[in-house]
Amino acid sequence: MIENRLARKVVFGLTFFGVMLVPAMAMAAGPAGATTPTDWRVLVARPISAGLVMTFSAMSAGYAQAKIGAAGAGTLAERPEVAINIIVLEALPEIIALLGFVIAFMIGTAA
Repeated sequence: MIENRLARKVVFGLTFFGVMLVPAMAMAAGPAGATTPTDWRVLVARPISAGLVMTFSAMSAGYAQAKIGAAGAGTLAERPEVAINIIVLEALPEIIALLGFVIAFMIGTAA
């Protein structure tokens, strides 16, 4: 776990910014179905926001899997009967990475 409080706040802030705010800015380019040409800032913001979403979701999933894996190894050493539960808990953070990929794909293909 991140020990420094400032580092925790920075990681949370960057993750929140990358996952929530940057895609919202890219998607709020204009009304749907508008026939006007797309502004150059939107064309720049889309790949950047898609990359940030994928990066932070994959980093978050990796961090969660590292912590769950370390705790799961210790648990399995003491109680081997909970192996299925540990495997399920180890697979759950992958949903974060998959959702990040889906959101990045939606941002990249937005009209």
